[in-house]
Amino acid sequence: MKAFTIHSGSAVALYQPNIDTDQIIPKQFLKRIERTGYGEFLFYDWRFNADGTECVDFILNNPKYKDASVLLAGANFGCGSSREHAPWSLTDYGFRVVIAPSFADIFYNNSLKNGLLPVVLSEEKVAELAEKSQTPENYELTIDLENQTVSDSEGFEASFEIDEFRKYCLLNGLDDIGLTLQNESKISEYEIRREKSMPFAAF
Repeated sequence: MKAFTIHSGSAVALYQPNIDTDQIIPKQFLKRIERTGYGEFLFYDWRFNADGTECVDFILNNPKYKDASVLLAGANFGCGSSREHAPWSLTDYGFRVVIAPSFADIFYNNSLKNGLLPVVLSEEKVAELAEKSQTPENYELTIDLENQTVSDSEGFEASFEIDEFRKYCLLNGLDDIGLTLQNESKISEYEIRREKSMPFAAF
């Protein structure tokens, strides 16, 4: 997993509540066994018409936001079914951070385990950022995980909370497998001791 320390990137707002995981990545795209390649299907039913052409009025199809890496969303983002594909599709598309007033618990935890930083700020602060992102120029935010702050070049700064263990994992790029491998030598030693202590199987 890619480590997260400080990220600066342009922001785009999908500022509406209750965006669920079926809207983030529709169920027909969940047949893949890889963890990559989902970005092209992100918000598919909103990004594309029935004939496969782009919906010109959907914000992610606006060229201004083609390189956006910070998503501003409404309350209860990631609600619905508990599919890990939702953070996979967001990161594969290019997002590193989602900022919202609240998140569905399972989505929040899945995001942290997959290198996507979910940041909770107040409704008023997220609304302020969403409004700023509508300006003609690219609006950039800096998210500093070490200091737990969100800031811009115009004087905005807000702090956010995060569990210390999950913060440690993100800063060091450790997913569940990476955490386990930190104890690889101890696991190997245990297996060797276990093998020596087991009686030979009778045949």
